[in-house]
Amino acid sequence: MANERKLDGGRSNLKPVTFISRLTNSLDRRYQRQLLLVLLALTLTFIIIPKGGFAPGYYQSGDVASRDIKAPRELLVPDEGLTQKKRQQAEEAVPVLYDFDSGSGVNLINRLHQVLELGQTLSTPGSTATAEVLKPSAERILGVALEPGEWSALLVLSAAPDKFIDLKNLLASAYARKVVSDIGLLRTDSERGILLRDMASGQDVPLRDTAELITIEKTRASILSGMNRVYTLSKVHRQALAAVLEKSLRPNLTFNKSATEARKKDARDAVTTVLYQVKQGEMIVREGERITDSQLLKLDALRKIGSDSRNMQTAFGLLLSTLILIFVSHRFANRNIRKYNLNNRDLLFMATTFVGLFILIKLAIFVASALESAFPYIESTSYYYVVPFAVGAMLVRIVLNSEVTVFFAVLASLLIGVLFGNNLFLTFYAFAGSLTAAHWVRHCKERAMLYRAGLRLSLVNILMIVAIHFLASRGLDLQLLYKCGFALANGLICAVIVTGIVPMVEHFFKYTTDIKLLELANMNSPVLRELMVQAPGTYHHSVIVGNLVEAAAEEINANPLLARVAAYYHDIGKIRKPLYYIENVGIGENRHDKLAPSMSALILMAHLKDGVDIAREHKLGEPIVDIIRQHHGTGLIKFFYEKAKNQANANVQQISERDYRYPGPKPQTREAALIMLADAVEAASRTLTDPTPARIRGMVQKLINNIFIDGQLDECELTLKDLHKIARSFERVLSGIFHHRVDYPEPVYKERVTEKKNGDDSDRERAAGSTDKNGSSEESGPADLKRLGMS
Repeated sequence: MANERKLDGGRSNLKPVTFISRLTNSLDRRYQRQLLLVLLALTLTFIIIPKGGFAPGYYQSGDVASRDIKAPRELLVPDEGLTQKKRQQAEEAVPVLYDFDSGSGVNLINRLHQVLELGQTLSTPGSTATAEVLKPSAERILGVALEPGEWSALLVLSAAPDKFIDLKNLLASAYARKVVSDIGLLRTDSERGILLRDMASGQDVPLRDTAELITIEKTRASILSGMNRVYTLSKVHRQALAAVLEKSLRPNLTFNKSATEARKKDARDAVTTVLYQVKQGEMIVREGERITDSQLLKLDALRKIGSDSRNMQTAFGLLLSTLILIFVSHRFANRNIRKYNLNNRDLLFMATTFVGLFILIKLAIFVASALESAFPYIESTSYYYVVPFAVGAMLVRIVLNSEVTVFFAVLASLLIGVLFGNNLFLTFYAFAGSLTAAHWVRHCKERAMLYRAGLRLSLVNILMIVAIHFLASRGLDLQLLYKCGFALANGLICAVIVTGIVPMVEHFFKYTTDIKLLELANMNSPVLRELMVQAPGTYHHSVIVGNLVEAAAEEINANPLLARVAAYYHDIGKIRKPLYYIENVGIGENRHDKLAPSMSALILMAHLKDGVDIAREHKLGEPIVDIIRQHHGTGLIKFFYEKAKNQANANVQQISERDYRYPGPKPQTREAALIMLADAVEAASRTLTDPTPARIRGMVQKLINNIFIDGQLDECELTLKDLHKIARSFERVLSGIFHHRVDYPEPVYKERVTEKKNGDDSDRERAAGSTDKNGSSEESGPADLKRLGMS
């Protein structure tokens, strides 16, 4: 680091290249986790959303089905033929719209009145207008072309306004009825229904009676007949006026084609597509059946799953919700749950377990479909309860911890409910089973524990099925018995699957589970055998430390198995240089007497690095490697430090305490801290001359206090209450090791049994032989030596 730093005003700064590289690595790790979570959400969405290809595309109507085909989810199948038929019926049901202008007669009378007023201007004094000039205006008002005779008759009528009253009454009576151009067509339309829209009010009124209708021809004939009765006009004028009226008459009831067509279109558009509802798991076609047109429509819809817009929208919604759930849950757990501290390997394992679980569920669904074909009398939903939902939670709990398992179980259960068609009951079932199985595999120390957990899982599954069955308002029936049988099989299936998968997880992800620890606890393992041969004192020390930490771990709810196994291996680095450690030398020569204190300290520190190398070489697992590295923390090698200070005082040198401290890190877990405390306590206990319980208690408390004051326990999770429990546990074990023994009297006499003679006590004395005060036997000594093979 010295060449990477430079002094600038008393401050040491990293070089820009080093800072950028570290920042990049940190960002890379963060983005790697985010990318992994996104990929997990995408993969789960792809697995959960049903895809196309469930139904063959070569079937035609009338073909025989080669296999059973069921709907993977709820489907709404459109029926185009029936939809078109209903739309056509909706069109035909639309009433025909006719416009009724009740003011047509009045409008014609007003126009005639305007023409008459126009003709009266000719007789107005001072008027310069002529009949020829006014004729175009009269034609524009009436909307018809006027012949000279017709214009003359109108001028005559305008000169005698009183004669217009008869004509006005004639027109009013003619338009008192509804006038239509083609009454035959109207009567045909009346079969569908006719609506009359009043042009004045805009209201639609149904036409109920066609008897009040009259054709335009009859109206004209009626007007001509009426004109003939107007005797105040000459015959020529009457005929001319009749011709004008005939041309000016219009029906007051007309067919509105555009409005009718618009209403038909609205009615057609209002008819929604006719859909067949297909339930999830519904059998669309069975093997050996002839495929009908309706079944063919369902098969076509089944093939389109995965490509239709509805399914794409569902996939997008599921992806978005899964992303939000994963990121929000991960962030909350990471910030608020102390033991939720996952590295990239843990996240990769979690993601792999998620994906593997849902692939397993998919395979189980296909197997259940095959079983349903073989046993059709069992409901399709009953097979759901045999699917091994709890496998993922069991694996996570065996490998990681309970906090991470709860996070996994919540997400997995919610997504399982979505996978099975938003089935809330299956969410309850999967969640309860996952937590139950995870609870009973904690500290799994043997394979049989997995099967015991499976049996307890089966019991909880049965109870949940009974609860769900009655929650769904169903009574006691045979299906409940089938479901309970599947629930019983579920627990055993989960146990079998986890038993086979755990070794693969240990191998591929390099995890050390409790089952792996049991294998490492075998004292005949290669590393421990080598330790026993090369460093017997260290081996014995490790065994005693293992006993100490196992008892203490039980007291503070740590992992006793991990603590004991790690204690066996914590000093395996001493295999490389066993004679440099006093427990392996005995009364022999101490090699440190010829070394400088600094060199001795380096040799002692080296056993940590050597231990890590040996542990990785034999694949003991990262938890044990971490404890080997941490079990001395940054503690001070006090003996050689004091020795160096004494030599330095004589040579007037400065000694740095840092050079005599272990490189660390400090213990990060409770198990590592236990081994640090037990290592120190066991080594110090050998120095007690009279190991009474009081002296053992004082020694233990003093050592734990010194380690605590030195700050070696700052980074682990031990509390003061835990330290008191650890101290009491150490005292109890050490008191058992150094227990008081009764002094046997010397010498110990060996009796030789002889035949009893007449029940006399002197025979027993002769069998034992007489001995002197030095313990030698006068009669039996040589015989005893022969039996021992010594003479």
